[in-house]
Amino acid sequence: MSLLKSIITVSGFTFISRIVGFIRDILIARFLGASMMADAFFVALRFPNLFRSLFAEGTLNVAFVPLFAGELQAKGKKHALVFARSVFGFLFYLLLVFTLFMEVLMPNFMFLLAPGFDEIPGKLELTTQLSRITFPFLLCVSLVSLLSGVLNSVGRFAAAAFASTILNLTMIVALFLITPLIQSPYAPAYALSIGVFLAGLIELVWLYYHVKKAGLLFGLINPFKALYHLSNSVKTLLKKMAPGVLGSGVYQINLFLDTLFVSFVGAGAISWLNYAHHLFQLPVGIIGSAIGTALLPILTKHIKASEMEEANTQLNRGLELSLAMAVASMTGLILLAYPIVHVLFERGAFTATDTLHTSRALIVFSIGLPAYMMTKALSPFFYARGDTSTPVRIAIVGVILNAFLAITFMQFWGYVGIALATGITTWINAGQYMFRLKRRGDFGLDALFRYRLPRILISTLMMGLSLQGMLWAYDWFWPDWDQKMGLLSIALLIGLIGIGGTVYIVSLIVTKGVLIKDITGLLLRKRRGNNA
Repeated sequence: MSLLKSIITVSGFTFISRIVGFIRDILIARFLGASMMADAFFVALRFPNLFRSLFAEGTLNVAFVPLFAGELQAKGKKHALVFARSVFGFLFYLLLVFTLFMEVLMPNFMFLLAPGFDEIPGKLELTTQLSRITFPFLLCVSLVSLLSGVLNSVGRFAAAAFASTILNLTMIVALFLITPLIQSPYAPAYALSIGVFLAGLIELVWLYYHVKKAGLLFGLINPFKALYHLSNSVKTLLKKMAPGVLGSGVYQINLFLDTLFVSFVGAGAISWLNYAHHLFQLPVGIIGSAIGTALLPILTKHIKASEMEEANTQLNRGLELSLAMAVASMTGLILLAYPIVHVLFERGAFTATDTLHTSRALIVFSIGLPAYMMTKALSPFFYARGDTSTPVRIAIVGVILNAFLAITFMQFWGYVGIALATGITTWINAGQYMFRLKRRGDFGLDALFRYRLPRILISTLMMGLSLQGMLWAYDWFWPDWDQKMGLLSIALLIGLIGIGGTVYIVSLIVTKGVLIKDITGLLLRKRRGNNA
């Protein structure tokens, strides 16, 4: 499967997930707003995710995919499945013990994570109860990540990409069906937390079914074999994971500190940042993560075959697509932050004040969007070469800097200072990736990239000018359009996005920032030796 086709597959299902996720967020905003209950739920949702990259995407998957693909290519499916079975068993028993440990000590960890909540009666206790419900999601989603790696290694991206949609759908259903069954003023938060737990179980069954369908089924290994009789391949995996665990651990410390700091800012701050971050993550999830997911097995294959020129070409195209989407998305989110938040969230418990604060956070988050997308494209090159230590060193520098900037900026701008620190640090991280790749001679910007980049920037400028012009026109003719919820506001926002997107695409074609024949060629092209 070609790079673009792989990206389109992942992006398509991720787009569905994000749309459903928007519906979920709209409902959460309506029922929970930016209240104490919302803050408690978002921390409870964040807590298992603090460990998610430690055990799953950030460390396991990037180390597992190259090793599994190597076993599959060198020794065949039988040996590769033995390897996958051993890793699955080890991960299951490790996380089972860890989950039980965290459930017992949850009150202590909640006080460490959000000590500021203790200043509001009942808030810390509610957060602890919700976290106990959501935390087993970590066990399920980590196993889901491993099964996704198995499918991605053989070019099957669709089932794994759809998994996050299951989470969003389950939370929506739980909000409507479980809330009426709970006798509590915080019933919506409890229902959502139960939905998170159930979604983890459903995702696990979903991925296991598709692994079986792909002929890659493996069972659960005996716990004694999983813990005491590890194969050489599993030991190699653990060694390759070690730097990633260190890097992810440092990164999670940074998220921990962010949560800790914001817990003292005041009621609603965590919710404002959370809603803004979900909007910021839309282009990252649809394009950035898809590019990273698609690039890793493709780069691994070319690097193992010593086809470095082809690997460099693929990385250029991935980086080019990342920037083409990122700079346009950044411009759109900055200019349309307020109307987007207003139209999506301002109803029910979500007030006009919440809209203002959330839109401010979104604008600041968006500054780092191009850099964030660049890191998604650049980092797979290191993992494809088996180099997990370099991303760790980059992460450590970024985390230390982010913590320092967050503490400093909070003194002046409160919760917005944390978003600003994140944006600045993301640009520094992207610069580190580019510098290290060029210094090692592994990567260079090709002529096609250098030709297209200025045209992408010009097209973005044209789109930005058209959006700003329409905003001025709307303010002139309908000065209160963004103050009233209704079909007019929704229609105008859709019109803004549609016209802005059209101007951008037309500008790209006119300036030859993208050629139709290139897209058609990539869609039809098959990579040698890939049977997917």
